[in-house]
Amino acid sequence: IGWRVSTASTKRHKPHQLHTSSSAPTPQIYKTLFAEMRRTNMFCDAVLKVEDDEFPIHKVILCSSSSYFRAMFENGDHLHNRDFTIGGISPEVMSLVLDFIYTGNVNLSGSNVQALVLAADMLLLENLVEFCFDYMERHMYPENCIGIWKFSDVIISPTTRHLAWRYILRNFEEVAVCDEFLQLTGQELTSVIETDELNVKSEAPVFDAIVHWTNHALEERKGEFPQLLTKVRLSLMTFSYMRRNVMQNALVETNYDCMNTVVEAMEVAHNVFAGRRFSNPLLRPRLPGAILLAIGGWSGGDPTNGIEAYDCKANRWVDVTIPEERPRAYHGAVFLDGSVYCVGGFDRMEHFSSVRRLDMRARTWHEMAPMYHRRCYVSVTVLHDRIYAMGGYNGQVRLSAAEVFDPKANRWSLIAPMSEQRSDANCATFNDEIYICGGFNGRECLQTAECYSPETNQWNAIAPMITRRSGVAVIAHANKIYAVGGFDGNVRLRSVEAYNPSTRRCNFGIEVLDDRIFVAGGFNGFTTIDDVECYDLLLDKWTRVRDMGILRSALTCCVISGLPNMSDYAVSRDALPVLVMNTESSDEEPN
Repeated sequence: IGWRVSTASTKRHKPHQLHTSSSAPTPQIYKTLFAEMRRTNMFCDAVLKVEDDEFPIHKVILCSSSSYFRAMFENGDHLHNRDFTIGGISPEVMSLVLDFIYTGNVNLSGSNVQALVLAADMLLLENLVEFCFDYMERHMYPENCIGIWKFSDVIISPTTRHLAWRYILRNFEEVAVCDEFLQLTGQELTSVIETDELNVKSEAPVFDAIVHWTNHALEERKGEFPQLLTKVRLSLMTFSYMRRNVMQNALVETNYDCMNTVVEAMEVAHNVFAGRRFSNPLLRPRLPGAILLAIGGWSGGDPTNGIEAYDCKANRWVDVTIPEERPRAYHGAVFLDGSVYCVGGFDRMEHFSSVRRLDMRARTWHEMAPMYHRRCYVSVTVLHDRIYAMGGYNGQVRLSAAEVFDPKANRWSLIAPMSEQRSDANCATFNDEIYICGGFNGRECLQTAECYSPETNQWNAIAPMITRRSGVAVIAHANKIYAVGGFDGNVRLRSVEAYNPSTRRCNFGIEVLDDRIFVAGGFNGFTTIDDVECYDLLLDKWTRVRDMGILRSALTCCVISGLPNMSDYAVSRDALPVLVMNTESSDEEPN
């Protein structure tokens, strides 16, 4: 199993500090003393022989670290022995083991960690085994995750194996081009590509991966290719890709079973109809790697606590509301370290300074430290693992004040105020700065914009937008800041403009982006809506997608990803309305 990881040493574990007087020596001082005594062979009462090397040691220290050494030293035949031979371990690894026993520290690297785990497991050093697996988990990359996954099954570590498995699925496209990928067995590769949790933008990388794996050892593996091909969701591919890349591939066109699989997939994709309960694995969408949440808002004349999750692979919304949460609208929401933070807002009765954290794994709400100011119509974003809240309305005045939240310390701190009052503005982070655009100052909708640098704690004006925009949506991507929609004081807007920080000017156009922009709900001038649109950045085209289940405006959206329980926020694949091939006539109408 190959390893390609950083050779930096692990973070030193701090030993437990005993409650003693300031003059009493600490356990670390004792460890330093014992290590020095071993180095100078002072009071050593035994020698470990490992191949041609000898290691003077203190029996009592090794006995206290492991039952393996205690049993070895207490053995009647060796009770008075001074020399003890240990096999199956290299001198280099034994030296590291003794370093850990005497000091609690060890210099780990990708080249020694596996051998050290094997030695620690043999010597019953559970703390060292845990120490090594912790290192593996923190030094996991596309190049070594498969090796970690396999190794953690040899020396059983369910937690590490699960983390490595999730890493493989979440980063499949990067993993599939690494050398370790080619060392998978056919059964292991099947288990990877057949799961719904495989995170890929399309099925093309999955097909390319099994071709690459097969061609690496063609004579040995070509017999496994037909079975692997059935695990690719071929019916989700475009017809052009199927014709050009799949049907003309040498592994496919020369194999009868493969051609049958491809023909079936094309027929399924061409002749599907909704309504009948039928499951075809070639058409089954995988779980999304990221999910859009629509949180709270104003619906039917009242605030709502409704939370819906958009599953883009299935084009469905899922109600994931936690009923006991208090309704709020005109708030901010961000996703950080596995939790969604809802900041400020309004519930008709109160303007909130409160912050609520939704743990997406446990699906539980937690109260966090409140802001300095009550804020609805607040602008919220994340930069360097901190949450920034800017502007808003406190029930009396529009605010220019801004503050920052440290989730680890659960503490808000005031930062420099903006140059003008803004409520119902919006913001985005880009190049280590925060950009805020538009809003309302109590008198007029704004077209001004400014950016904040945490390094200098200063706000600087940037070029104004072409159009005044309050209630605007702002997103940063591909070296531009995009302002979408809003209200100019007279009409609701559908236009989009882009700001390039390098040229200091605004311009209309979004065709340069590679991802899709989603716009959900809002107010159209007459009523709240549940419409959802997305912008395809390659096709330069807006498309309607599935409507939300709730008519609402004043909602907040954020994207979640990387959770172990992403399926909790997606449509159950077994519950999807099934698409079924018509084998009788291509002109059959839906049932």
